[in-house]
Amino acid sequence: MLNGQRWTKMDKDKQVSTFFGITEVAEKLNVSQKTVRRHIASNKLKSIKIGGVYRVPIDALDDFMNHNEIQDEVILGYDLYGKKILKDDNSKVKKRTFNYKNNGKDSINWVDIVDNCDNVKKSKLTFVDLFSGAGGITKGFELAGLKGICGMDWFESAGKTYRRNFKHPFIEGDIKSSEKKKEFYDTVKKGLKGQQLNLVAGGFPCQGFSMAGNRIVDDQRNSLYKELLEIVTELRPDFVVCENVVGLRSMLGGKVEEMILSDFLDAGYEMNVTVLRAADYGVPQKRDRVIFIGNRINKTNYHPKAFLTPAEYVTTGEAIGDLMNMNDNPEFNHVLTKHRPDMAEKMLLLEEGKSLYKGYSDSWKKCPWNEASSTIKENHGGVNVHPKLGRVLTAREMARIQSFPDDFIFEGAKNKQLVQLGNAVPPLLSKAIGLAIRKSYGEI
Repeated sequence: MLNGQRWTKMDKDKQVSTFFGITEVAEKLNVSQKTVRRHIASNKLKSIKIGGVYRVPIDALDDFMNHNEIQDEVILGYDLYGKKILKDDNSKVKKRTFNYKNNGKDSINWVDIVDNCDNVKKSKLTFVDLFSGAGGITKGFELAGLKGICGMDWFESAGKTYRRNFKHPFIEGDIKSSEKKKEFYDTVKKGLKGQQLNLVAGGFPCQGFSMAGNRIVDDQRNSLYKELLEIVTELRPDFVVCENVVGLRSMLGGKVEEMILSDFLDAGYEMNVTVLRAADYGVPQKRDRVIFIGNRINKTNYHPKAFLTPAEYVTTGEAIGDLMNMNDNPEFNHVLTKHRPDMAEKMLLLEEGKSLYKGYSDSWKKCPWNEASSTIKENHGGVNVHPKLGRVLTAREMARIQSFPDDFIFEGAKNKQLVQLGNAVPPLLSKAIGLAIRKSYGEI
């Protein structure tokens, strides 16, 4: 598409010799390729995509050169993110602005979605799910009526689960692999059939952020975040949703969060970020997650307004009470763990909300029966303890507490199922986010 108009195959064939690539444009303007991409993202320099690659028409480049003062990058220094501080066209230091804090509180556009939760109609809005795991985000978005195009993750068992439960493709492999990335791009392009990609979602790992002096430094473990950013820059979806643990907000005194907001702003996405509690949206679990929502099409970034109070939360007992007397049922992911008698006795006597071991705060922890569960995790074999029985939870009980429907079946060995569940985004939380995105489009 060029300037909002559809670019047909006939147009491409006719004009194929009248385009410049990013490298050629950078050479002609005597600037870096990143500067060229920034001009494209801001719509100062018109472009189209051919075969997933940006191309600049000759007349668009002429127009840009005739109406813009072209300067090479003037580096004034480096900011705390290790990025260049550049002069803009008016020779003023470029300033970053973030739409996320106001007097110490998140600046959030809350939207009521409770009336839209039932009888959701299908939407034509499309999404892809990076670092998808078993598909918690995907399931929730589909419950919100969105159309899945592709999922991607490296975890083999999660891939089997994803393929079993969703009709659209799943790419299994290392997101850093150029071969796998190409497979992903080709699959997305084929699935879209010329339609715009509306949303990229991903919960990237957050390990590896550290500082040297006053700057955040590179770490190989950060590469997954950079891969997410690269894919967003390449696919140019309307919206981006990033999910992560709450601890990310305080990493390096909040500088990691600022860096993420800064990076996406550079890519053309204004973002809002806050913490959402899953129990507020019908999930029987007090699971908190930081949720970034951003877009590049001048829409309002809506976060879903909570529709349950703590007194109204779905309890652990309500979620799993009917499974207490069920025998092993592997096809239903309900297989009881066989503990030693002394271990089972310790679990039975353990106080609700407490962990079996002093050194563990988030594993071997007993869920409360008459409240929403504590956060479901799988930590090296340590899973949540059943509130009423002398054993840990089964995979199906964990799935219930994570708000997966009973027809969502997990593949792989039992321990692999538990890992998938511990890492998953609760589908009902994801559904609420998906409905908020639809509100942004004015669909509902």
